[in-house]
Amino acid sequence: MKRIAFSFGYRFFLLLLLGMGWLIPAFLDRRFAYAMVAWDALLVLAWAADLTALPQPRQLRIRRSWMAPPSLSVTSRAKITAINGSKATLHIHALDAVPPSLRMEPPALELIVAPGGEAEREYSIQPRKRGMSVASQVYLRYEGRFRIAQRWAVADVRQELTIYPNLAEAKRHALYLVRSRQVALEKRFSRIRGAGRAFESLREYQDGDDFTDICWSATARRGKLVTRLYELEKSQTVWIVLDTGRLMRTKVASLSKLDHATNAALALCQVALFTGDRVGLLAYARNIRKRIPATRGSSHLRQYMDALATTREDEWEADHLQAAAQLMRDQKRRSLVVWITDLAETAMTPEVIDAASRLLPRHLVLFVVIGQPDLQLAASRRPKNVSEMYQVTAAQEVIHRRELLLARVRERGALAVEANSGDLAPLLINSYLAIKQKSQL
Repeated sequence: MKRIAFSFGYRFFLLLLLGMGWLIPAFLDRRFAYAMVAWDALLVLAWAADLTALPQPRQLRIRRSWMAPPSLSVTSRAKITAINGSKATLHIHALDAVPPSLRMEPPALELIVAPGGEAEREYSIQPRKRGMSVASQVYLRYEGRFRIAQRWAVADVRQELTIYPNLAEAKRHALYLVRSRQVALEKRFSRIRGAGRAFESLREYQDGDDFTDICWSATARRGKLVTRLYELEKSQTVWIVLDTGRLMRTKVASLSKLDHATNAALALCQVALFTGDRVGLLAYARNIRKRIPATRGSSHLRQYMDALATTREDEWEADHLQAAAQLMRDQKRRSLVVWITDLAETAMTPEVIDAASRLLPRHLVLFVVIGQPDLQLAASRRPKNVSEMYQVTAAQEVIHRRELLLARVRERGALAVEANSGDLAPLLINSYLAIKQKSQL
């Protein structure tokens, strides 16, 4: 605690207002004016006595705690706890100076703390920006039993916290995968063709099984048809390549495209790790920003979350060829490369397409472009005048050019899709699971 100060409580002004009532009879008799002065003098003495009885700030302890790891655009709770080390009941007014990136207005809290006890109050936060954030002081005004005098103090409870990508979205998709695997186990005895090519076990042939999956050696030993069962291949490698250049600064639904990309990347990472694959990260702009080798495990997921949380947009165009060269050096064996980016509006072939194409001889590339919803809306609008006609035509031309560029990527052998920001995470996960089921990797 520091910056000790004091003031008058609200009851002081209430009693002072009551003393003004002596003015009415004072017009008839001056002695009532002296009574008012005496009342005010007694009130000041009462205020001084109440102030003296208030404990020093050092007898108060303030603690701030977070109910859950803060993540982008997710409402969570924080808690302020006041511990009273004095022998007086305290009425505390607390103002927590949390940064605007966590909450638009600082929360004002009221606590009543018994002697030697503690009290707590919660408030909500909704982070609007990823990365490091600092929550500093808590400003206090506290009063005693009579609430005539106040002391002011500042509790320095500085905390540095990391705002992660949307953890709730990642958990939701991971839960979806768990349920999907439970359904797959229920269908174990009616296997669907194409659900992986890694051998799992043998069982007796059933109607609907593919003849090519019959194990003839086991059939000869048992004297009846035996079928091989397969599961999704594990221990494969997935790289998420994240463009953090200037195009990813575009705002979509109050978040940047990079924010949407990091949310989707975290969801895909969690699902891929859950299936047993190794996941790596390469975030780049003018140079390589983040590079995490492909591995697996809970500690790796935490490292992944920290890297995505502190990845920021750049104001310059990204160097896509450098990113491709770095990935080729880091990953020699065939892997799935999920490249999340955006396309510049140019008549030439963007450099990012040439960079992704260099990976195709060795890797399977899922090329994902984040779309612009307002562009689709402008292209589908019916023009009412000449000016709107030009706008609609320009929007349709941009969309057509992007479709041609994606078609060119597909012709070179990549899997290319364009997704709206809200559909990015489901699209990545569904594409990943489809690739696993079809054994394309």
